[in-house]
Amino acid sequence: MRTYRWLIVILIIVAVAVWIDLPNNPGIHIGAYNRDIDTRLGLDLVGGVQALLEADLPEGAAVDTEKMQTATRIVENRVNGLGVTEALVQQAGEQRIVVELPGVEDPTVAIATIQETGLLEFVDMGNTPLAAGTIIVTDIATSDTVEEGEQIWNTVMTGDMIDNVQVSRDPSGQYVIQFQLTSEGADIFAEYTTEHVGEFLGIVLDKTVISAPNVNEPITEGEGVISGAFTLESANNLAVQLRYGSLPIPLKVVETRTIGPSLGQDSLEKSLVALLIGFIVVILFMALYYRLPGALADISIIIYALVTFSIFRYIPVTLTLPGIAGFMLSTGSALDANILIFERLKEELRAGRKLNQAVDIAWKRAWPSIRDSNIATLITCGILFWFGSSFGATIVKGFSLTLAIGVVISLFTAIVVTRTLLNLFLAYVRDKDYSRWFGI
Repeated sequence: MRTYRWLIVILIIVAVAVWIDLPNNPGIHIGAYNRDIDTRLGLDLVGGVQALLEADLPEGAAVDTEKMQTATRIVENRVNGLGVTEALVQQAGEQRIVVELPGVEDPTVAIATIQETGLLEFVDMGNTPLAAGTIIVTDIATSDTVEEGEQIWNTVMTGDMIDNVQVSRDPSGQYVIQFQLTSEGADIFAEYTTEHVGEFLGIVLDKTVISAPNVNEPITEGEGVISGAFTLESANNLAVQLRYGSLPIPLKVVETRTIGPSLGQDSLEKSLVALLIGFIVVILFMALYYRLPGALADISIIIYALVTFSIFRYIPVTLTLPGIAGFMLSTGSALDANILIFERLKEELRAGRKLNQAVDIAWKRAWPSIRDSNIATLITCGILFWFGSSFGATIVKGFSLTLAIGVVISLFTAIVVTRTLLNLFLAYVRDKDYSRWFGI
């Protein structure tokens, strides 16, 4: 009865895995829970751009850890705001950020938007507005704005007072940016516009004047519009910068690498061919050498592949070439466990033990070796994952993650699935048939 209970559990797991692995899976949408399920491919498989950003600070200046973490989070938000799918953003060391943008067609615009400081200021210009494009120097700490050392204005507030921002068109058809302020920002804006009707309020981004509209009337609702001869692209990029905050430290591009989609497609096709060949060789070897246990192990390995791939799709794990290599290597872990068990089973049968007894002893004696080897592999995966996260080695990180997931699933399939299937056939094997069924 215990064997049949495990069989039911295995069948349920396989059914769920097959459903998740369906190419056109509709995803899970139950009430407030919504999750799309698809296969995510990395930069080296679909092409795109990889950029290495670095804190642009004076030589010898210390990088604040908290500010660097904040910058990484803002860059990630900006990437998502640009609509780049399966993008990867992670901190590399103390002052660098790795950004991978799969499928990006115009990397120049995307990277420019990502690295912009995005510091927005509302500046009191009095009765003398500056033309758009004028570069000014601002000292927020003293609320002074200086242009060429001559003119000084007061900084009313900065972009961190903005609560929401979106792109729209004004009555003339020009692209503008509508924004809503926080309650604190609304109070500051209402007080300023009430006291400065008829004067000019400069809108300054990264020390450059965007526009200098006239305050026609008090603005007390906490809403406003930024105009400035925007195109749809430039308006969207500015909206992304404002929506996700200004970078606490400036970033510069140290290195960029572009991968063409044709190269990625070729790599994917070769990887799939190699994976298929490897599985066929493994299945044939196990069936021919270990006979009945080998055939059951083949079924177990197929279940392992289905379950592992479903987990990759559900989490989801972005598959790269190193990630696929980790998946293939974890298949070896599944084989190792089965081989250890089957070799021990042969030894017990040769020693004259009954089949049921031989199976139990084989599993008990093989388990310490299986346990220790897999624990060692998982520890190694943890070290590699930490290394990849700390130093921006995304290749190492992807490899370690897929290998670790594969090892855990391989333990389940080797210990639970293979043993359950073997127990189902024990009643049909007679003592005189050991040689034919087990190859001893």
